[in-house]
Formats: sequence, C-alpha cells, structure tokens
Amino acid sequence: MNNPNQYVDVLLPLPVSGKFTYEVPDDLMGKMMIGGRVVVQFGKRKIYTAVVVNIHEDPPKDHVPKFILSVLDEVPMVTGNQFRFWDWIASYYLCHQGEVMNAALPSAFKLASESGITLNPLAAIDYASLNQREHLLIESLHHRKSVRISEVGKIIGQQKVIPVVNTLIEKGLILMEEELSEKYKPKKEVFVKLTPEYETDEEKLQDLFNQLEKRARKQLEIVMAYVHLSRFGSANLLEVSRNALLKTANASPAALEGLVKKEVFSIYNKVISRLDADSLAEDPSQIILSPVQKEAFEKIHELFSTKEVVLLHGVTSSGKTEIYIKMIDEVIKSGKQVLYLLPEIALTTQIINRLRKYFGGRVGVYHSRFNENERVEIWNNVLAGKMAGNDRYDIILGARSAVFMPFSNLGLVIVDEEHDSSFKQYDPAPRYNGRDSALILAHLHGARTILGSATPSIESFYNATEGKYGLVTINERYGEMELPVIEVVDLRKETQMKRMKTHFSSVLVNRLETALKNGEQSILFQNRRGFSPRLECETCNWMPVCRNCDVTLVYHKQNNQLRCHYCGYVTPVPDHCPECKGINIRMKGFGTEKVEEELGLLFPEAKIVRMDLDTSRTKHSHQKIIGDFEQRKIDVLVGTQMVTKGLDFENVSTVGILSADNMLSFPDFRASERSFQLMAQVSGRSGRKNKRGTVVIQAYKPENPVIADVVNNDYLAMYRKQLVERRKFNYPPYYRLIQIMIRHRDPKQLNKASDLLGFRLKKAFPGKILGPEYPVVSRIRNYYIKQILLKIERQSPLHLMKDKLVLELDQFLKMKEFAGVRLAVDVDPQ
Repeated sequence: MNNPNQYVDVLLPLPVSGKFTYEVPDDLMGKMMIGGRVVVQFGKRKIYTAVVVNIHEDPPKDHVPKFILSVLDEVPMVTGNQFRFWDWIASYYLCHQGEVMNAALPSAFKLASESGITLNPLAAIDYASLNQREHLLIESLHHRKSVRISEVGKIIGQQKVIPVVNTLIEKGLILMEEELSEKYKPKKEVFVKLTPEYETDEEKLQDLFNQLEKRARKQLEIVMAYVHLSRFGSANLLEVSRNALLKTANASPAALEGLVKKEVFSIYNKVISRLDADSLAEDPSQIILSPVQKEAFEKIHELFSTKEVVLLHGVTSSGKTEIYIKMIDEVIKSGKQVLYLLPEIALTTQIINRLRKYFGGRVGVYHSRFNENERVEIWNNVLAGKMAGNDRYDIILGARSAVFMPFSNLGLVIVDEEHDSSFKQYDPAPRYNGRDSALILAHLHGARTILGSATPSIESFYNATEGKYGLVTINERYGEMELPVIEVVDLRKETQMKRMKTHFSSVLVNRLETALKNGEQSILFQNRRGFSPRLECETCNWMPVCRNCDVTLVYHKQNNQLRCHYCGYVTPVPDHCPECKGINIRMKGFGTEKVEEELGLLFPEAKIVRMDLDTSRTKHSHQKIIGDFEQRKIDVLVGTQMVTKGLDFENVSTVGILSADNMLSFPDFRASERSFQLMAQVSGRSGRKNKRGTVVIQAYKPENPVIADVVNNDYLAMYRKQLVERRKFNYPPYYRLIQIMIRHRDPKQLNKASDLLGFRLKKAFPGKILGPEYPVVSRIRNYYIKQILLKIERQSPLHLMKDKLVLELDQFLKMKEFAGVRLAVDVDPQ
C-alpha cells in the first residue's frame, strides 16, 4: 500500500491573511516538524522562509499545492506557546499572523531571496545583435555563475537596469533565479591544543621543554603559556584560543606556526558565542529588605495566591528592584524562567549590572541594538535551555520585543516602568503593547506578573482599584531618604524682571552653581532634541518645512542641518529667506543641543554631556554615557525622556525641568497623565543616598493643577481628576479605543475615501465614531493622513465589535475606486 501524500500548513512573514498549504516531496518525508522552518516558493519567483504550523494528509481543494523546497531546522524553532501567543496578538491587534511572525523572529531566521540572473545554457548568443550594455552584461555572466539585479547597474554603467534585463530575457539569453542567503553567520575563533602524543606523555613534553630552552626561547614561552592557560595536568583541560595564547606569551604567529610544523600543536576553528561570558555572582540572600520592603514582598506573595497580576506602586527610590531580585531568586530556584521588561534600552545598562551581580551569566539581554547574529544566539540559547536542560539564560532582560522569546517554562514576568508609552509599537504592524502582551504571555505559561511604577498608568491603577489586579503600595523611599524639594519658577516673572540667562531661570542657575561647587551632579530635562525646533524669517514669518511631511524642520547645529524628525529629510540651512530674500532668519525655541551649548557658556569648567536620540544611536552609546555619569566623569547630563526613567545615580542633587508647558499643552487626552509621569519620574532622580535633592520646574503657567500634583507628590489627586475627565468624554479606562488611519498621496482622494469610510462606520457603530479628522501632523512621507476613532464601552463584547469592524474595512478595501488607499488599525493607541 502506498504511503499517502503529506501536506504542511505554513506561516509566511508577510502581511497576508491565513496560512498556506504545501506538499511534502518524498525525499523530505519524515523531516517535517511543527515549529520548524522550511523554504517555500511564494508567487512566481519569490522564495521565503516559512514556519510549519500543521502537518496533515488533506490536499487543498481549490488549487494544486507547490512542493516544499527544503528543510532548514533539525529541531523546532518556535514553541506551541509561541504560536498561541502569536494568534492572540494577531486577533487582538487586528493584524495578520505573518506580520506577527515577522516581528517575532530575528531577521537572520527569515531567509529571503534576491532576484538574480544567469546565462541560459541552451541559448546561442549572437553578439552582433547586442547593444553595448547587453554585451557587457552577457560578458560578465560568462565569468560569473550569476549576478544579482542590484549589481547589474555597476556592470552596465547606468541606473535603469530592468529594461536591459527584460530585453535579454525576451531574447532567451538569460534566466531569472532566486537565491536564498542565510543571514546568520556563526562566529568562529582559532583554538590551539597539544597533539595527543604530547598531551598524554609527560616525559615527552619534558623533553620538549629541554630542547626549546636551548634552541627556541620564544617557542618555549608559548608552550609554557599554553600549560598555564589550559590548566594542564588538571582533570578539566581548558581550550586555549590562539589570540589569548599569543598575547600571554607575547609571541608572534610565526613562532606558533613553527610548533605546529613540529607537530607539537594542532590548530582548529571553533564556533564561539558572541554573548558575554559568565560572571561571578553574589547570593541574593545577602540583600536585607527594609521593614517596608519586606512587608511589600510578603504582600505580593499573598496576592499571588489569588491574582495573576500585582501592581507594585512604589515612589521613586523606594527599592522596588531589590524586591524584584528576591522574587527572581525564588522563581529560578524552582526551575522556572523570568522575563524582565524595560521600556528603554538605556535602562538595561544599569539593571543588567544589578541583576548580574546576583545571577551572573544566567541573565540574557535581548533588544534591537543587538545585531542579527547576537539576537540569533540569544534566541538559540533560550531554546537550547528547553531542549537540553541548559538553564544558563533563565532570566531574560529586554525591551518590548523580548516577549517573543521561545520561553518553555516561564514563572514570572516583571514589567518595570509599566506606565511608559515606549512599550507601545507604532509602526509597522503588529501595533502591540509590550506590557499588555506580557500579561497574556504570562497567562499562557501559568506565570505571575508584577507591574512596577512610581507613576502607574491610569488603566493599570484602575484595574488594581477595581480588583482585577492586586495592589501593593510603598509610600517611602529606601533608607528613610526624603523626597526632593520641588521649586516652581514662574518664567513670566523671571522674564519681566530680566533674570533669565538664555533659557535658564536665576533659581536654576543658582542651584547648578551650588551643585558644581559641592562636587555634585545635575540632570536637565528638555523634551525636544535638536538645537532649535524651528527657524523663522522675522520679515515675512517664513519657516522651513519638510518637503515630505507637514512639519517644520528642526535645526541641528552639530551638522549645521535642518532635519525632519518624522521621515529623516535633511537640507542645508539657507543663508537668506527664499520667500522675501531677507537675511533676518532667527531661531525659535530650544532643544537639548542648544541647552548643552548654552550651559557650556554659563559653566565653562563643567563637563556637560547630552543624552538623546542623536547621541545614542550606536550600540554601546547609552552604556558609555550612563557609565561615565555613574563614575562622576560628567557634571551635568542634559537629555530628553531617556533621563527620566528609572536610572539610579547616587550623586545627583539637582534636577531641572526646563519647559513644563510644552508637555502640558500637547493636544492629547493623556497629556496631563504623561506630564505628571515625566515630571515625577525625572524629579525622582534627585536626592539619592541620604541627601535631599532639589527639583526646579520652569513654567509660564505654574498654576497648572498637574504641576501642583507633582509638587505635592500626589498621584492619587491626578488620578481622580483624570477619571472624572475620562468618564465625561468616554476615554480609557471606561472605554476602549481603536484608531483607523487612512493614507493616500492625493488629498482629494483621501478626503473622498475617509468620508465614505466614516459614513459607513457611523452607520455600523452609531454614536461611537469620531472623525474623520486630520491629525496634528497630517502628512508624513508624502502620504496625507486622516484618522477615525472608534470608542467602545468597556462592557461591550470586544471580539464582536472587532469582527464587525474588520468586515467593514474588508468591504471598503474591495472597492476598486480606493485601490490606492492605505489603512492602518491601531488597537489601544497611546
């Protein structure tokens, strides 16, 4: 009896609906596994990596399936819980499962094809019929097996290559091919070891010593260094890298090569890890919790017996991290894994040092600044722990993308600074929230979750007060440290009395002078990067705007450029106004770059460093700046939101918030909440380690109630006022929001499409639709934008509402009239 045909359903990393069925060829039978990667052809020529989600014997009824081309993995790369997690994200955030796969897997796992061309071996080439460029390309293909399309332009000397390629295809002279390229490249290093005869015969080795001592002193030093580094004679002989051996012996490669020729040493390549080596660890039991911390620790344990999630609301410097470490220690001792999420890569530098102090090399770090190869190795390490019982990385520390790691036995999830909007992914899809997704991930594993913050999000605190989450509160700082003194400076009065020094009030200047005199450090927060937010002609009020987006360009002095912070467009600074030809172009407003420069003029003796997106683009830039600040090599740290979050510096006495009004006046229903969080968080950086700090808040409207709540450190007052506002205007936590963004290059077509879609949605969801309206920035990358907001009561069946919305959007997208319209759906926009 013949074996039945085998088929697999696969997921592709593409924004397309559903899964795709392929047939398994005879030579690959028995090699398929759920969660393993395979290579498939999709469309006429494209080749992709797919992940197998199902294996069966049912052929598709509506088409003849293509064959699987090859199998990439010997073991599954994706676990069952990961598939369930991906399904939830796709369902909740209204995106395709392929988009989730694309976000979840390291890019090196997603092999993709690049179009290439090769000579047709059956073609008879008539060179007389070829033009010069066709001749050049054919000649090149005679010398090379294939050429990528991206390389053709250099060969023929022109940018437009497709017409030339198409002509040669039509003539039958060349063929298109698709080549898969494996992106992950293992790191290899050269190692050295004694040949077996010297390794097992100590007398022979001693004879070698005697010979080399007389004739080849440098070679003797290499052998002695090897004996030292390899711990020769011990039970566990260590491998020795060639680089380490030559460095220790201070010898040349030629001297080592001489020993290889004498068959004393053999040399071989070995795949090594790019990740940090294990470090020595202290015992977490050495941490002594204060009475308040101990009470919070015990209350979390008590709540975990009935709640899956606990919100730890502790004021800044209350010692939440020590509680986390104690909880982590208990969980990993039980053989389970821990996920520790942080909103910003900048925070991982300090936290990883604190965690590795107690857990050594069991802490793995995963975020976007790691290169492709490093991300693959971390992924494989966590996966290998599942398969081989290797628990090296049973603690994963990372930003939001760490929720996609292949955990097998997750016991605890910690989301630190849970209020932070950086947990939200904006573009591309999936537009998921790392905090909310982590809650579902923990639930799938039967794990517990701690949400930690000094300024919780309104939604999380509401869930805690309503009993959905447990709530633990710490109202005092660790070590009986006092909260900082907060001074609010009225910039209107300072300006009238001519006491301002550029953008610094007299109060702030005095505080900075005192801090410098006492050898203390300061942090200044300005929520705008660049030198000046805008340039303006004082004659005609012309301002430079981006050619792709409806925003003014920001001046960056370091590069003497005008730059768009949305699309990256850059242009030189004009020497005169293009409208009126005048030369009176002045800078308006100020960003971190300008603060850094003007502070340097006020305090020339101070070491001032800026930390924002412009200075922190490279992999280790955060670590360098934070490390220098910790070691007191920096007197004043100037920065954007990066400096407000969870950093712990014991010598900071002064914090300055340079422009509170910019945050408070932002047109967003979360503006008051976010302003309170930012000001309270940056204030918490002041006054650590038994010294009360000072915070100076500069504002043109100091009477704003949010500023008063920050001064009084009264989170509950802000929370209660926000609940009243949000209940009145139907916003979270009482309503759920779904935002639909409509984009098109033609504003007339956009208006037509958005009006029709708005009409249809208002009919489907009466009384629940706002818009369509232009957002604050109504054009980005030459696409005009309108938004529609759907508000859904908390009590409504969300899944039914989403199904209804998807149906309406699908019907709209099928209209040929609006084929060029792009839609993006954002569930729970931030």
